[in-house]
Amino acid sequence: MRKTGKILGYTLAILIVLILALYISPYKYLLRGISLTYLQGRNSAYLYDKKDFHLRRVAVKEGVQAYPLPKASTYNKMQLSPRLKEMLEKTSSASFMVLRNDSIICEQYFGVHSDTTCSNAFSMTKSIVTMLVQIAIQEGKIKSWDEKVKTFLPWISGPHAQDLTIRHLSTMTAGIDWLESYKDPFGVTAKAYYGDNIESLMKTVQVVKKPGETYKYQSGSTQLLSMVLKQATGVSPSVYATEKLWSRLGPEHDAFWHLDAENGTELSYCCFNAVTRDFARLGILLRHNGMGIVDSSFIQMATQPFKAEHYGHSFWLSKAAGVPYFFMHGMKGQFVAVIPSHNLVVVRTGDGEAKAQGPVPDCITTYVEEAIKMSKP
Repeated sequence: MRKTGKILGYTLAILIVLILALYISPYKYLLRGISLTYLQGRNSAYLYDKKDFHLRRVAVKEGVQAYPLPKASTYNKMQLSPRLKEMLEKTSSASFMVLRNDSIICEQYFGVHSDTTCSNAFSMTKSIVTMLVQIAIQEGKIKSWDEKVKTFLPWISGPHAQDLTIRHLSTMTAGIDWLESYKDPFGVTAKAYYGDNIESLMKTVQVVKKPGETYKYQSGSTQLLSMVLKQATGVSPSVYATEKLWSRLGPEHDAFWHLDAENGTELSYCCFNAVTRDFARLGILLRHNGMGIVDSSFIQMATQPFKAEHYGHSFWLSKAAGVPYFFMHGMKGQFVAVIPSHNLVVVRTGDGEAKAQGPVPDCITTYVEEAIKMSKP
């Protein structure tokens, strides 16, 4: 018994030493990452994890009425097909919404999710950052998409740093040394998500390949893009979003953006939290070519392929049943899709995603195909 006690004591002492070593090492972020994932029975970020982060509000302005989302005469009268129901259940969906001609024809919530529940957009946030940068260009705070990043971030380094433009950051052609991985606890993506100084981390990232030549999806590109935005506007992305996008969009609820620390910096490559109906309002803005908030010519350009058939300027591109559409896409199958030929906006949030055979997950193709069927008379 005494021997067992000694073993437990030694084990505890070793654990304490290891924790202290991690705390003072470059891997301090692992402690937070482990506590928010493995100790809660998960192995990656979570749909409702805004409760675990410091936040900055993207506020609904007092006196600004919500952009109406009327319910169509057919609202929720169509039965979900067995195929759609199976996919929604298989992917742990939280909400599913279809709008035709800006009216809701289908609005479904699952589990604890409701029409007032905020959830993490994950990388749908990349599209939001790109729209904010376009607004800054419209205001003359940035000259053009081809302005050099070094104008705003003179510390950017690497053999091709002089060539990097803000367009390269939006189109995922930046050529930075960033390996995108959501499961590697020692990778740069985990350090960005769970660390407490994203700007310091970004200053270690170099431009190692010639920009503009090859598509490679890298969250660090969007983080750099948001740092350009902050430098150009003089305010945080949340403040700029409140004034220039969110308050003009007419949302029902405040949104929230994850920060790396208290009063810190937005995790701009991800982590914009909003309710499903307000994500739908972003889709309506896109369907109407920017609604005078974002320049229509930019929406047209951003939703065309750049260096990859499936990707433009922070928007994904695909076809479902031969019908072209574009969409905002986040980890675990968050998406806002616009199908122009059918006047449709489709929104899905959730905590799971079916495996992809190509760049677009199979589940998104299913959701869009089923929404198109719903839109037929």
